[in-house]
Amino acid sequence: MAKACARHILVKSKEEAEKLKKQLASGADFAQLAKKHSVCNSAKKGGDLGEFSPGTMLKAFDNIVFKKALLTVHGPLKTKFGYHLIETIYRS
Repeated sequence: MAKACARHILVKSKEEAEKLKKQLASGADFAQLAKKHSVCNSAKKGGDLGEFSPGTMLKAFDNIVFKKALLTVHGPLKTKFGYHLIETIYRS
């Protein structure tokens, strides 16, 4: 079964997500931004979601984690929880 490890930053607005994405593109530290801005429980771990299989997360989330480029910040992705910036660390 496929597995992946990803981290994310979850915020309430698309504008905030886009602002954070620009900071990341300018070299800001993902984990530090997650700790400061993310409203997810994973924030205290720098946004780290650990390793998971397809179907564990929402379908739209899985589509990014299991199909898009590794080590690239994708998003903002809107879900029922808010707006995510997602980075897939590895897939196996």
